[in-house]
Amino acid sequence: MKKSKYYVVWKGREPGVYTSWDDCRQQVEGFAGAMYKAFETRAAADAALQEPPARHVFKKDKQPAASRRTGAGTPIHDSIVVDAAWNSVQKDMEYQGIFYKTGKRIFHNGPLANGTNNIGEFLAIVHALAYCQKHQLPTLPIYSDSRNAIGWVKQKKCKTNLEESARTQHIFELIRRAEQWLQQHTYRNPILKWETADWGENPADFGRK
Repeated sequence: MKKSKYYVVWKGREPGVYTSWDDCRQQVEGFAGAMYKAFETRAAADAALQEPPARHVFKKDKQPAASRRTGAGTPIHDSIVVDAAWNSVQKDMEYQGIFYKTGKRIFHNGPLANGTNNIGEFLAIVHALAYCQKHQLPTLPIYSDSRNAIGWVKQKKCKTNLEESARTQHIFELIRRAEQWLQQHTYRNPILKWETADWGENPADFGRK
């Protein structure tokens, strides 16, 4: 006899506990930033629903032991995690940032037509820096899983290969605004690499892989 499972949906069309995968899927499929997980008992599911999703969805033990690297430590829970997504069908880009400790989304931009994933990653980090400055969080770490974007921010230059044209003008306006912010502001927030191989998927991931 197949064992029953209970599906917790923290972020979806209607958060709650569901007793079938089909019901759960209706709440999360196509929902940007959906957060959900299966549990073996109803009691465990009910308890998990009352807790931050980051305690359950984004744990190191999601990765098989053989695939983990050593020396990465653990992510800082009091931090912001950012990520971007590029839609291969609509050809648009969007990005978002969340508080890792609570799983709460604090900003989102997009979809933006004719953008790229790397541009989205760059804009997301700068957006997080500006958010921290506005809300007086001068030392809060910011995680991204994009080495390219982290390097671009540190160089204060988005080194994209995207061609500037009439159809991409809105993207380049955002890029120039972000570059200008980096030129005009200083910050102390550490910009850190999210180590997916050790910690599991980036918590700000849009779940479209």
